[in-house]
Parts: sequence; C-alpha cells; structure tokens
Amino acid sequence: MKTRAAVCRAFAAPLTIETIDLRAPGPGEVLIRTAACAICHSDIFYVDGAWGGDLPAVYGHEAAGVVEAVGPGVTRLAPGDPVVATLIRNCGFCPACAGGAPAFCEEVFPLDRETPLMDAAGKPLAHGLRTGAFAEHMVVDASQAVAIPRDVKLDSASLIACGVLTGFGAVVNTAGVKAGSSAVVIGCGGVGLNAVQGARLSGCAPIIAVDVAPLKLEAARALGATHVINAKTEPVEDRVKALTEGRKADWVFVTVGAEGAVEQGVKLMKRNGATVLVGMPPAGVRATIDPGWLAADGQRILGSKMGSARPIVDIPKIVALYRDGRLKLDELITGRYPLERINEALESSRSGRAVRNVIVF
Repeated sequence: MKTRAAVCRAFAAPLTIETIDLRAPGPGEVLIRTAACAICHSDIFYVDGAWGGDLPAVYGHEAAGVVEAVGPGVTRLAPGDPVVATLIRNCGFCPACAGGAPAFCEEVFPLDRETPLMDAAGKPLAHGLRTGAFAEHMVVDASQAVAIPRDVKLDSASLIACGVLTGFGAVVNTAGVKAGSSAVVIGCGGVGLNAVQGARLSGCAPIIAVDVAPLKLEAARALGATHVINAKTEPVEDRVKALTEGRKADWVFVTVGAEGAVEQGVKLMKRNGATVLVGMPPAGVRATIDPGWLAADGQRILGSKMGSARPIVDIPKIVALYRDGRLKLDELITGRYPLERINEALESSRSGRAVRNVIVF
C-alpha cells in the first residue's frame, strides 16, 4: 500500500516527506494507521548520525494508532483496536522472554531480516527502531502492539510507548524502589519526568530533579519533584547532601545521554546506594569511575533498557494510572505538529525547548 512518511536520506539533514510503499502484514504482524508519534531523543540521535545505521530510513518509535489489518495467526488484536506500539519485539518463549526481559528477546523476526518499506523507486528503506512510525501507517510484529481502551487519547497514549515505559519503568521495574527512599533524577526531559512520576508513585522522599533548563525543572516540580536543582547555577553535590542529611541519595537515575552525566550521577549516590543508567549517549561517550570506591561503599550501577518493561503487562497498568489521574500524560506534550512540520518539531526538541513534541496524523 501507499503511505506518506518522513524519510531520513542523510544524517544531520532535514527529513523529506515522501510517498512510500508499505507491504501488507505477514504472519504474526499487524498494520497500524498511525494516529500520533512522539519525538524521542533517540530519534534525534539517529537522525543526527550519533549511532550510525543504514540510510535511507524512516524513524519514529513512540507511537499510538488503530489496527487496520492483521496477518495470519494474530488473535490478540483485531482491526479497529486502538493500540500503543513499542519497539520491543518479542517471541515470549526464549530465555530472555521467559525470564521477564522481553527487551532482550533472542528471536530473529521476518521484520528483522527484511524491511517492509520501499521508496517510490523501489529501493528499501530502513525500518527505523523496528517501528518506522514517522509515517501514516506502520507494519510491526503483533508483540509490539498493546490494545488500550477506546476513551484514551491517542496523542497522549503515544508517550507511553517509550518515554513513559522507560522513565517510569526504570524506577518501578529496574530499581524496584521502596517507599521512603531518596531519589535523584538527572535530566528532566520526557524520560526523566516519568522517572519523577515513578518516584512519586513509589513513595520516594525526597525526589530531587536536576537539569539546566528552568522550564523543565518547573515541569519536574509539577509532576512530583520535592526539590529541583539547576546544574548550571547551583552546586549539585552540595545541594543533594544538604537535602539528604549528608548521606546523598539511595537512588540516582541518569536519564540523559550527556557526557559527564554518569560521572555526576555516581557522585550523588550514598554508601550502599545505586545509580541507574537510563539515557542512551551517542556512540563513543566514555565515563571514568573509580571501582575501588564502588566496592568499598557497596554501591551499584545498573543499566535499564526500556525501563525493563513488559509491554503487555506494564502498558495496561500505566493506562489505568493515567485514567485514575495518578499519572500525567497530557501535561508532557509541549507541541503537536502535522507530518509536514516534522523538521520544525525535531528542531524544537533538539534545542531543549520541548518536553515532548508529537506528530499527529
């Protein structure tokens, strides 16, 4: 079928709006009419060439839409179902999936072997981040889509697919924080603000948000941070010590890929504390850490991919929290843009002026 998409043909260049070909869903796959796709910083890193990859490509992975068709063997979803579509493609049976870690699924899917996308000249387009949601339609494995209630707004629901799963999940799933724990969140973008929400819903106190943008610090406070620190104008380590009776934090969540953020995060955790690395830096970024201090102080550094999420379990829980008013989604959207203005939306996100911009179809 024909559909319109934003195509990246050269790194660090504007995307072009093109009519492309999208094949029909194969066995175990679904065709989704995209309703909204939020812009995650991972998309920006890929567009800018920070991680390399194949070009031309259609990126976009934080999406929601409506199922239009299902391939053979799909029974969990049906045409007309509103869904959140994630990049987590999983078989459900390999050791990783059986162990509750579908983000590390070992299966190789048909969509991994061959892209479903072709340009007008018949040349393949990379299926960016396994989703290709900067397009009016997308084909994904059925495991990537989770049905949601029909009364949930799809532009808000799109945020769940990555930013919410990743930030909220880092706190709730990866860390499994206990009520009363102190938490520092470094970076107050879409992922960091959802880590703040996860900390609030987990009963953390204090919840200390760190960023360099006053607008994002205000958002963090509105979403549950008890204290905010502007890293550009305030001594972060001294403030954290003062707010934790000199101990520093039980948990530090580094949600940005900025150089130096990891080293800063490690300095903010207490003895027997932990730092969770959530943000994905560009290739080649390095951090220097003294392992002797980690051992002597019994500290831990944990990686968190996609918030250790199990989409089929976590997305309904997050939707329920949103519908109950306990977790905020609408407030995270800075701007809504049509596909034709995607480059404007990307630039706004790249500059740090936006929490989450959403492409709406």
